[in-house]
Amino acid sequence: QVQLEESGPGLVKPSQTLSLTCTVAGGSITVPYFYWSWIRQPPGKGLEWMGAIDTSGSTYYSPSLKSRTSISRDTSKNQFTLQLTSLTPEDTAVYYCSQGMHWGEGAQVTVSS
Repeated sequence: QVQLEESGPGLVKPSQTLSLTCTVAGGSITVPYFYWSWIRQPPGKGLEWMGAIDTSGSTYYSPSLKSRTSISRDTSKNQFTLQLTSLTPEDTAVYYCSQGMHWGEGAQVTVSS
């Protein structure tokens, strides 16, 4: 069974860059035909898909976030990473990494000075 776990800072300041890492256990991120995604949920709002990286390393981004988002991977550690630049308080959310039906528990990120 694939298990995912998000890690990163819980509090970041406006204008800074957020970096979150998803560590995957029970399956390789290089297995063909899988997409590894980042999704977030701001308080009181619905889920927002941010982007994904596939097993070849190709990346896909939400048009609304593309200019500020970068997803990369470290196959030696079986991890993939989200970077989100130019943070504002509107980026406050619970951030999830997922692969299909498998989701991490989520990481609360608060953007505040």
